[in-house]
Amino acid sequence: MKVTIFRADATEIDLAFGLVQEYYGAARVQVRENRGEFGRQYFADDAGILLARADGEVVGCVALRRLPDRPDCAEIKRMYLRVAYRGHGIADALLNALEEYARAAGYRWLYLDTAADMVAAARFYERKGFVRCEGYRACAGRQ
Repeated sequence: MKVTIFRADATEIDLAFGLVQEYYGAARVQVRENRGEFGRQYFADDAGILLARADGEVVGCVALRRLPDRPDCAEIKRMYLRVAYRGHGIADALLNALEEYARAAGYRWLYLDTAADMVAAARFYERKGFVRCEGYRACAGRQ
């Protein structure tokens, strides 16, 4: 399986937003933003959404946005991979690419949150070096 990871540009907002809507349904979480707000948050200069393409089909995403009160910190959002593509290292590739992008953008710390019932997601992030904390202001995140 040939996999490529790339930062979505403004012409791909509908593609990226469609995948995030799949994430909302799969994760059973409340929709957080409409298409316009999504575009403002993740297509800004200090943000981004990375997409994974496997054999020509977009199959996953992960997003990054700056934390407003901490200019050297960013938040990882909307990590999602379609079920059929899990277990092939694509999530690792998405997160690795996001971390490289964040470093290049000047971020020193990355934070994220995950719902208590997302046990597999929490284990994934812990394997990648993230540590649990009570909240973004209560710990150092991952540098």
